[in-house]
Amino acid sequence: MAAKSAVPKSTAAKSTAAKSTISMTGGAGLAAALGAAMLLGAGAGTAYAAPAEGGANLAKTDLAQALGGTTAGLGYGIAPIKDLRVDPWANSSADVLNNGATVRPEDTGLAPVSTSTLTGPLSAGGGPRDLPVVGQLLGALPG
Repeated sequence: MAAKSAVPKSTAAKSTAAKSTISMTGGAGLAAALGAAMLLGAGAGTAYAAPAEGGANLAKTDLAQALGGTTAGLGYGIAPIKDLRVDPWANSSADVLNNGATVRPEDTGLAPVSTSTLTGPLSAGGGPRDLPVVGQLLGALPG
């Protein structure tokens, strides 16, 4: 008398079919990976040749050209920031920087101090380049 299997036939057949599908897919993936490794590996061996005796000779850097290129490139990057319009509501009725406050000291001989000196250029539509102290500092930068 033959021993009976604990797993029904339909489940065992599905399990075997699933295993064979996985092994076929895994085999195809393995073959693709092996083919790619062979293609890439063949080119990689010739790409990294040993340096000649004495090592590689590098050209000396011309410092004047390097600094000239850096400052020219930096100027193109900084110039838009210098002219960036800081106050989006400039020259409009909603401009909050259009208001100024002035302090006039009494009987001390000091001149009045106003916020309009700082906010005036921005309220007129200017950028950081138009500010009193910041504009002078930005003038030192290229661009």
